[in-house]
Amino acid sequence: MSSNLEKHKIDLQNLLRNGENLLNAIQFECYPEKVIHSLSEAGKSEAEIKKITKELPAFSSEYQNWYSESLSIIKLILPDRLNDFTKLYEKPKSRKEILFGNYVIEDYLQGLTIKNGLGEIKLGPYAAIPQFRQQYNILKSVERRFESSLFAIKKLVQADLFDSELDSAKELSNNKFYRAAGALAGVVLEKHLSQVCDNHKLSLKKKNPTINDFNEQIKQKGIIDIPQWRFIQHLADIRNLCDHSKKKEPIAQDIEDMIIGIDKVIKTIC
Repeated sequence: MSSNLEKHKIDLQNLLRNGENLLNAIQFECYPEKVIHSLSEAGKSEAEIKKITKELPAFSSEYQNWYSESLSIIKLILPDRLNDFTKLYEKPKSRKEILFGNYVIEDYLQGLTIKNGLGEIKLGPYAAIPQFRQQYNILKSVERRFESSLFAIKKLVQADLFDSELDSAKELSNNKFYRAAGALAGVVLEKHLSQVCDNHKLSLKKKNPTINDFNEQIKQKGIIDIPQWRFIQHLADIRNLCDHSKKKEPIAQDIEDMIIGIDKVIKTIC
């Protein structure tokens, strides 16, 4: 789970870096002389300027990948800005006249140029620069939102993982592998209770705490009441029956009750 969050962080940083390069690229493609002059004014030598401009990506060939990957992460972290992001790329269906304000990146990629009656350029690819800059800034706002969203993302990823593992436990039980089903469901319960302790910044002294250790800790801190504590104890007893007891075999009803109970715990105790 943490590795997934790290992956999102790395992906976002790569996208921001690539976005900055694309912003420099589109500006250079539209205004090469101005960019070179700006670099010169910043103290760059002729050789440095040549190297910098040579290493810029080709906007038309690199943008689509950047756009698709950015869409994915905006959907995850900042879905309320997704429509704003796509509008800056897609041609408006209701557009009757192409103006500076509604010239979009799709127009740029097609090399669209608008001329007046004298054949002079009225509107050209340079009009896409502010549109891409807005897209880049939306992605930057994802970065600012990311840290505050980490907890919510972690809960979402964890919930999906636990649901999947409980589904696997159900499948094992359906095929009469009751011990294996109970053992797997028990792991889900243990992981969840560990996360509950993390959420409330509770630490346990034991190196390898059990379900009962977690259960006792969250009861002492008032996170659960006595009936909930007893209920989790009961689930732990079934887990221990599956993991350790060789004298008694778990039955289908034990496992069904356990899976339903664990599903209830992970959705009501956090």
